[in-house]
Amino acid sequence: MKFKPLAFILNIALTLSIGALGGWATAKSVQTWYPTLNKPSFNPPNWLFAPVWTSLYLLMGIAAYLVWIKRDTITHFPRTVAIYLIQLILNLAWSFIFFYLHEIGFALFEILILLVVIIVNALMFYKINKWAGLIFILYILWVSFASFLTYNIFLLN
Repeated sequence: MKFKPLAFILNIALTLSIGALGGWATAKSVQTWYPTLNKPSFNPPNWLFAPVWTSLYLLMGIAAYLVWIKRDTITHFPRTVAIYLIQLILNLAWSFIFFYLHEIGFALFEILILLVVIIVNALMFYKINKWAGLIFILYILWVSFASFLTYNIFLLN
């Protein structure tokens, strides 16, 4: 397949935009509310989250591009796009629920749904392009860790 720079940029821009919105929802609470919470000993330092999430959003955009370039050969392309967009929306929603609304219990419930949708998304992507699906493994691992972290913050607060 020939590289499509505009499509590549648009796929990256979409995911980074979602990340930026989540960052906006998070920014104030990271300085005010989040430090007041009891957190487990394995809680990463705050500075680590932004580079990890930025990297994950970039990788998601690359995976989406790898699927997009095969769109003409995929009979279930609209469904694949829908699952991808749903997981992006759920990802964004978690930031609002946890950091903006301060609803830790609801955020825990929501992130578990997000994790399931990410796994479904990864499997769908894998069937279309193995690299696109494999890229999602890092995302699955990080959201699994984030789920465990959210669970522990819920228990401690």
